[in-house]
Amino acid sequence: MLAGTGSDVGKSIIATAFCRIFKQDGYNPAPFKAQNMSLNSFTTPEGLEMARAQAVQAEAASIPCHTDMNPVLLKPFGERTSQVVLNGVPIGKKDAYDYFRKEGREELRKEVYAAFDRLSQRFNPIVMEGAGSLAEINLRDTDIVNMPMAMHASADVILVGDIDRGGVFASIYGSLMLLKPEERKRVKGIIINKFRGDIRLFESGIKILEELCHIPVLGVVPYFKDIYIEEEDSASLATKSSLAKKGEINVAEVLLKQHLNRSEENSTFDYHQFKEEQYDKLAELVRNHIDMTLVYEILTKEYD
Repeated sequence: MLAGTGSDVGKSIIATAFCRIFKQDGYNPAPFKAQNMSLNSFTTPEGLEMARAQAVQAEAASIPCHTDMNPVLLKPFGERTSQVVLNGVPIGKKDAYDYFRKEGREELRKEVYAAFDRLSQRFNPIVMEGAGSLAEINLRDTDIVNMPMAMHASADVILVGDIDRGGVFASIYGSLMLLKPEERKRVKGIIINKFRGDIRLFESGIKILEELCHIPVLGVVPYFKDIYIEEEDSASLATKSSLAKKGEINVAEVLLKQHLNRSEENSTFDYHQFKEEQYDKLAELVRNHIDMTLVYEILTKEYD
């Protein structure tokens, strides 16, 4: 499982890269996120809804989308209310308080676990993604997407931290210390994401983190602007909205729209090929900055 120190640290983009890398290396991967929050959904050929992030990851893995990849989708209506989509079908609106109450939570948990179990019978490995922070201890009893999901799946965890926003040492160490001992044992690696500048300057930081956490840093992924992968969840949308208000433009979105317009005007432009090239570029970037040998050791080692 790729878990995060918070929202929008880059879990989805790393998961997308892993889906493509595992496919390139001869595996049959599939993405999975128990619960996602997104304004816009992807519609499967069967007319069912799922999060666009998992649809993108499935495309990177070169497999058809299925709602088992994202059994619970929350579509926000205002700040406190969301439409709940279960296994691709809307089942009504709930405010945040009602949704996170214990009553009825076990039924939702059973549906999520069943979706994962079905998916894991068809694909290997499952590139599982957590949501927000893995250490939201006030929601521990009702959590269906982070550590309880990892425990059900007998999955080891890679913790992703965002160095671009600052406080990466505190967020990683603090997240680990807030976990229960049996949960902390599952965290087998750390990824530092969105690094700007010369990565060699962070070598001492890697050593400090490894000494503090007793967990290997698998790599430091640089901040990039020249790879265009669609994002669609509540945190990334909030960031885009904030940038728009400041007059900043999301270059990836503009370029994607330009490419779409070009494809309509020029029949020789292949948008599918363009997207495939972006997945390959992302995979190459991650391969170059993450120790995939260690990742595969985590992936194949029996849990003890």
